[in-house]
Order: sequence, then C-alpha cells, then structure tokens
Amino acid sequence: MLDWNKLLSHSSLFIALFTAIVLYVAIRRPRLFLNKEDVPPDILSAVPPKTEQETRQSKVVLSLLMLILIGGPFYSTLTFAQQSAAGWPALWLYAFLAVLAISTFDLLFIDWFILNTLTPAWSVFPGTEGFAGYKDYGFHGRAHLRLLPMQVLGALLIAGLVSLLV
Repeated sequence: MLDWNKLLSHSSLFIALFTAIVLYVAIRRPRLFLNKEDVPPDILSAVPPKTEQETRQSKVVLSLLMLILIGGPFYSTLTFAQQSAAGWPALWLYAFLAVLAISTFDLLFIDWFILNTLTPAWSVFPGTEGFAGYKDYGFHGRAHLRLLPMQVLGALLIAGLVSLLV
C-alpha cells in the first residue's frame, strides 16, 4: 500500500524547489534555458545561441534540477521503503508517481499556464515578440511525452537501488 500522505508532502516540497529554481532562472537569466527541448524552434532560431559562459551556467542549473528530479524521489522512495514492507512493484510505482508529479506540475503550471497562457514580458526574448511558439501548447506537451520513457526508466532504477539498500 502506498503512503499517499508521504508521497503528496514530499512531492509538494520537490515541486516547490523545482519551480522556485526554474522561475528564478527564467526571470533572471532566461537565456540559460535556450535549448531545443525548452524553446520552440521559431523562437530558438531567432535568438543568438548561448555563450560558453551561459552553456556552463546552464549545466549547473540542469544539475540542480536533476538533483531534485532524481534525488527527491529517491529519498522519498527510500523513506517509504524503510517504513513499509512494500515490494519492488510498489516502490517503482511510488518513485514513478513522485517523478511524474514534478514533471506534470512543470508542464501544467510553468509551461502551459505561465509561458503559454500568460506569457509574461520576462519570458519573451527580445526581437521575438508575437512569435507563434509562445502559444504552442503542443511543443511543451510533446517535450514532456518524449521524457516519459526516461521517467519510467528512472523510477525503475530508483526502485531497484532502494530495494538493494533496504
């Protein structure tokens, strides 16, 4: 049986941390998200590429986000396993739901609501005002769907590692 209270409380914390970092970087240094995975092609082609310094900084930001996206569900799954007699399938489901919670919130709130619906001035790169990509909900939806197999695999790895540790 899954511990829904733990899953919801931990996922809420990971979502808050992930969202805080993404929004902080998006507002202060939006060019760090200039990647084909994050920016629609029409916008990406109209903005100068990242500098070497921005590329290095992007890697730091990505590392922090991956730490939350992988480390958070790992920690939560580990504590769930330590407090329950859950088998491997339950650990996988727990880890997958923790990862999926972060990704789904990112898609619905950050991508679709803030970027596509509200499109605040700080999210628009100079010279790209009015580009169709800013309202392309499908771009972000497809990007998240492409990540789904990696999320399934990541949850498999988390569950396997937690099974070995407990």
